[in-house]
Amino acid sequence: MLLIKLGWRNILRNKKRMLPAGLAIAVGLAALIALDALVVGMKENMIINATNTFLGHGQIHAKGFKQTFEADNTIKDLKKTVSRLNSEENIKAYTIRTETVGMLSSALNLETVMIFGINPETEKNISQIETVITKGKFLEKSNQNGLLIGEKLSRLLEVNIGDRIVITMAQAETGELSQELFRVSGIFKFSAKEMDAKIAFINLDKSRKLLGIGDNAHEIAFKFNKLSDMDDPLLNFWSKYSDSGNEALPWTELLPGIKAAISMSSFTTLIMGGLLFAIVALVVMNTLFMSLFERMQEFGILRAIGTRPFRMAAMILTEAGVLCLLGIAAGIALGLALAGIASVTGIDYTGMEVGSITFREPIRPVISLKQVALFPVCVAVFTLLAAVFPAISAARLTPAEAMKKRD
Repeated sequence: MLLIKLGWRNILRNKKRMLPAGLAIAVGLAALIALDALVVGMKENMIINATNTFLGHGQIHAKGFKQTFEADNTIKDLKKTVSRLNSEENIKAYTIRTETVGMLSSALNLETVMIFGINPETEKNISQIETVITKGKFLEKSNQNGLLIGEKLSRLLEVNIGDRIVITMAQAETGELSQELFRVSGIFKFSAKEMDAKIAFINLDKSRKLLGIGDNAHEIAFKFNKLSDMDDPLLNFWSKYSDSGNEALPWTELLPGIKAAISMSSFTTLIMGGLLFAIVALVVMNTLFMSLFERMQEFGILRAIGTRPFRMAAMILTEAGVLCLLGIAAGIALGLALAGIASVTGIDYTGMEVGSITFREPIRPVISLKQVALFPVCVAVFTLLAAVFPAISAARLTPAEAMKKRD
């Protein structure tokens, strides 16, 4: 208690000297808390955009389909796979799709795109296609020749709602070309360049007919009841459905670029934290050395009356500890305030693309236990380590050296 009282009094003796060090600790910790909260919020936003837009939490395909997109490489034993999915308690929803490369031809232009055959009723539970339609309406089963295209694709083809487009695609097995006339029933805008320019949607039954695959399909997209399951590589679900020539893949494997971007953001936080801690440590060390040199005569007298070196070092470390606690308390309050305000107002990054994902909603920082538990401990450790050198210098002082340096 005596050392704590001395540390507190020594800090108050020269507020102008100690204030910058305390502020460095507080601002550094607050910046780290706010930065990490922003990164966590950005990660969650990216995952939501990646999985809810169209991808789903995971997908089932025939092995090798995602590498070749061969029309005849359909899901093996589709009926059995669907029946098993219906009995899965952790599956919230799923939808069946076909997927192939085809050509869209208008009266003025043509474009090669990826054409998805979807079930309008079940697709609503997986993707946000219906919610991003800016003109026209979503697909209807009663209108088998309806077509959905992106805004950018509509400009490239120079078409609008109701205009006619011929779709050409290769049939499975034979490779013969099949063509049919469609009318644009809806135009969507995902705000993602690739999706708005290179994807089209038609009814599942019509796509099966054009491809000549009967009742088969290329893809089953699904969502889990528990969000934690989609990031669990050890979940039994993945191996269970990766058999008989099929493979079940989580969204992280379907979008490896996004997974890499999320990992890179964590690495960036680590680097920024290291830099902030290093700056704080240097400021604290410099402040403690200044305090030591200004009170050299005082330390010389303490050594002369028999104060042990260990007690001398303990005084410096205690002073650093008290300064650290004050800075940490202020830093936590400031960091939580900044993150809390930003989580309410949101940070507008809408329209910005990271990898193949476009932010469609403001990023809202997320406060976690790590930020108020682990980060302050790290700051305390760095501060005390920075105080070790000044403490050793104080412990090695002799009365004669201290008086000489003071004079």
